[in-house]
Amino acid sequence: MNKAKVVESMAKMTKMSKAACKDCLEAFISTVGNALKGSKSVVLTGFGTFSVMKRKARVGVNPATGKKMQIPAKKVPKFKPGKELKGMVK
Repeated sequence: MNKAKVVESMAKMTKMSKAACKDCLEAFISTVGNALKGSKSVVLTGFGTFSVMKRKARVGVNPATGKKMQIPAKKVPKFKPGKELKGMVK
């Protein structure tokens, strides 16, 4: 399901316009993104938790040349699903 399908589904469920639903979805994405930029986690009880994970620097292999290369440490977004979301999938 892509962004357009999510907006369409939200519009049907809420009986709001697609434009309003798109604005709401983009505001949600922006809010979560800004929180993660500040290394804060976003907890949506039942749905899940968005957080930032720190990856350590490591040595990798370039598949084209076979040479070893250093991969620097970095922060990456992480999502941990909540109990209710897990239950929906079963």
